[in-house]
Amino acid sequence: EFGSDSIVPVSVAAMKEYYKQFDPRSYLRYNYIPPRADFTRTDSIVPWKLSCLHRAFQEGDVHGRTLIDIGSGPTIYQLLSACEHFSNIIMTDFLEVNRQEIRRWLHGEPDTFDWTAFLQHACELEGKGCSWPEKAKRLRTAIHDVIPIDVHSPNPLHPYSLPELADCLVSSFCLEAVSPDRTSFQKALTNLGTLLKPNGHFLMIGALDESYYQVADGVHIPVVPVDQEFVSATLKSCGYEICTFQCYTLPQDMKVGVDDVAGIFFVKAKKK
Repeated sequence: EFGSDSIVPVSVAAMKEYYKQFDPRSYLRYNYIPPRADFTRTDSIVPWKLSCLHRAFQEGDVHGRTLIDIGSGPTIYQLLSACEHFSNIIMTDFLEVNRQEIRRWLHGEPDTFDWTAFLQHACELEGKGCSWPEKAKRLRTAIHDVIPIDVHSPNPLHPYSLPELADCLVSSFCLEAVSPDRTSFQKALTNLGTLLKPNGHFLMIGALDESYYQVADGVHIPVVPVDQEFVSATLKSCGYEICTFQCYTLPQDMKVGVDDVAGIFFVKAKKK
């Protein structure tokens, strides 16, 4: 079992083995309750992420019909702004347990994670006076599929066949968390580019200078540490123009012992 005190170089195959221990409920509990999801604080992680996504969509140049969420995990918060602008959202994850968690929310099953505060905050950011149940309904309507993905494959969605390339990709805490090294990160980003139309946008949120994170009680998974310079250079080498790059530094009380993340980045990039 991998531990935070035994970080060693690994392979893509080893990463996939580690992820068999991923527990969606534990992950949600570690990262999506206060202090990391405290909507009374402007310096809390989740409100910062939602604000970045809100601004990216409000700028008006990210639009179209199809949006693919890359490595959705068991979360929906990353699509709360997107559902106002895209009618065909495809969620993806490598793990069936995460896809099941999303489907349970889509079907309104009891005992799913409570996203109410996230929905309310997104509505407040938009200032349209819409109620959070309306936004939840809009998101459920916009999500047309929840499918497997392997970002390390040249055809990441195989055997799923995309009717059309995406107008936008969104990805949150995926590539650095599933890549054993920076070369794999770059190859994965290249693979994902095959899903996006020319002039389409890629909105990415990721961890800065993180080497591990906890995915279940007592289970840690290695993360490839990245910084702004590396992420920017990699996007450019993969044919993207960077529109926005923002960084957030964790306050001390956000370091809750489930990872060693130093900060978070948000980047809005456009495929040439």
